[in-house]
Amino acid sequence: MPSRAWIGPMWSATLQNSEKLLNAIFEKNEGLVAEAIQEAHEKNVSIIQYNDENSLACVLRLALYIAQEYYTIVREFPSGKGFADLVFIPRKKFAGKPAMIVELKWDKSAQSGIDQIKERNYAGALKDYQGELLLVGINYDKSSKTHECLIEETVAKR
Repeated sequence: MPSRAWIGPMWSATLQNSEKLLNAIFEKNEGLVAEAIQEAHEKNVSIIQYNDENSLACVLRLALYIAQEYYTIVREFPSGKGFADLVFIPRKKFAGKPAMIVELKWDKSAQSGIDQIKERNYAGALKDYQGELLLVGINYDKSSKTHECLIEETVAKR
């Protein structure tokens, strides 16, 4: 990613919010993660278009724009017995950062996302990675129009 020195105030604030969200995930601050995704949803996506899991994935990708600097991000990553919604694999230069598997849910629960990651062995697809691994379940409740997040830490082994 190029130097951020040229970025104007609007983009600077957006990148700062993105970095805060990423750090909140690292810190396993589930409430702050849910709030940040809610804010990104309200600011970046029309409510008319926000009606499925794919829209939620787009919001998350926008909200975590800064993560591209540190990660290779794969949407619908083939793994285990299915496809993980989003997988963040640390770039070699940032090998100290945790890998992340994100499962998105719509009108279910963040726990159901975590359960799916485990039941379908999504972590098994990261066979070349060993180290800290964050399992992230994110749910959007259509009736309350709120986001929920659950984060579990584990270790990926070869």
